[in-house]
Amino acid sequence: MYQQYELPYAYDALEPYIDALTVQIHHDKHHAAYTAKLNELAKRAGVQDMDIVELLANLDQIADEQLRTGIRNNGGGFYNHNLYFEELGSTGKEAPTGEFAEKIDETFGSFAAFKEKISALAIAQFGSGWAWLSVTPKGDLVLSASANQDNPISLGTGNTPIFTIDVWEHAYYLQYKNLRPEYVKNIFEVVNWDTVAKNYQKALKK
Repeated sequence: MYQQYELPYAYDALEPYIDALTVQIHHDKHHAAYTAKLNELAKRAGVQDMDIVELLANLDQIADEQLRTGIRNNGGGFYNHNLYFEELGSTGKEAPTGEFAEKIDETFGSFAAFKEKISALAIAQFGSGWAWLSVTPKGDLVLSASANQDNPISLGTGNTPIFTIDVWEHAYYLQYKNLRPEYVKNIFEVVNWDTVAKNYQKALKK
């Protein structure tokens, strides 16, 4: 059974950058719905015991097209939101430190340049979707964007996501309305970079 990530912070912990009502609805309604639907479909497909990463990386093994599409969408929604909510909850650090920070600088030139590049991807994503920072099998950092609930795993890139920006309207519309760039700018105020750095180290060990 797939378990929804439980928030270790209060709904209002991300204010004023993400309001409490958005966090509550986003987590308790949208994320919970993806989780429940994934569990239902995975059981019907007989894949409920597969690790979510393994499942998303091997969607072509699900013969039934309707089940495969449903698991791709809801499994992606489950995985993507788990990562998104896990990476939030600022520790007060405005930027990464240590080895991960050095890799950011090496890859993108600076942390500021990284923020500019991933923000541009998030803002430019047409319709609903995500912007990603991932680790390649060789240990390099790469940026990408995806539509709907796709991610680098379900798209077959072989890369491991370690940070994401959710640009579905339900992630920001209650507070920001149509001002997606403002939401993208402010999300960096509530990122827990220690968590992202841990994700980076885990990805290197795969």
